[in-house]
Amino acid sequence: MSQSQKTCKLASDLEICKILNGMWQVAGGHGKIDSESAISEMISYHDSGFTTWDMADIYGPAEEYIGEFRRRLAKIKGEDELDKIQALTKFVPNPGLMTREIVEHYIDKSIQKMNVKEIDLVQFHWWDYSDTSYLDALHHLFTLQDEKKIRHVGLTNFDTERIEIMVENGFKLSSNQVQYSIIDQRPEIKMVPFCQKHDIQLLCYGTLLGGFLSENYKEKPEPTRSQLYTSSLQKYKNMIDAWGGWDLFQELLAILYDIAKKHHVSIANVAAKYILDKPSVAGVIIGTRLGISEHRQDNARVFSLNLDKEDKENIKSVTSRSQDLFLSIGDCGDEYR
Repeated sequence: MSQSQKTCKLASDLEICKILNGMWQVAGGHGKIDSESAISEMISYHDSGFTTWDMADIYGPAEEYIGEFRRRLAKIKGEDELDKIQALTKFVPNPGLMTREIVEHYIDKSIQKMNVKEIDLVQFHWWDYSDTSYLDALHHLFTLQDEKKIRHVGLTNFDTERIEIMVENGFKLSSNQVQYSIIDQRPEIKMVPFCQKHDIQLLCYGTLLGGFLSENYKEKPEPTRSQLYTSSLQKYKNMIDAWGGWDLFQELLAILYDIAKKHHVSIANVAAKYILDKPSVAGVIIGTRLGISEHRQDNARVFSLNLDKEDKENIKSVTSRSQDLFLSIGDCGDEYR
């Protein structure tokens, strides 16, 4: 398999794995994570070629885990091995005054925890659009990029309207992280056309709906609230309800199962590849419940999967009958505001 099937250039000097290891799962709400087994599991991910990690300053111990993983990997394989890791974090401040001191304080904290000299990508998130201090925060992030504390600046869950304001202000953004899946195709309305025009790439989460897009839920009765045992399942069950409900979702799983069988892969593989094939998508983030469960072997099948026109039309035959989430929720990230 060629490297180009597995990796993507997020910038001229930053190549990432198209499947990123998502670390929201270590922040609580996805089962108790033991730090010792988590770190050794991270080494297994790395050895399997899954070298790109997506975390945030608000994801519990995620940044510390990366720092410890880097220390341990250097010890086992030498310092040069660290060049193969891409560690992307998020800066998620509380809205309010954004001075250089405040921004630098948080970035320095992430650098220290992650045990890096320079952060590969800082993905900036802002909760309140009515507070335009987000432009000040961005200005300081780009200053820190000039000072080699950050390699690239991206965004998380910003809508198209706000990114347009940033671009007009001269900010050169690498990426935006958004929810994008077979059932949530809101990015296609405004975000993708804008990103194509301005050379901004998308990193996509929620692509597997927290595990709903898998054989585990095919031909199963609708789960009750008490059966949704992770934060992800609770979150994405709400998306399924807004999209069209459990019966339509079962129709979708049936179609995906047939496509998966045809290509000798899993439903999750089909769901991931469907989004990876979309314009402006650089990668999909698949959550890692480190030390609890892992799907590395299964995920690796995505790289050699080729969905044909018939597959995509079959998927559309179900999704075309769903509710319009752009109408009910709004643009990317609007569900958080």
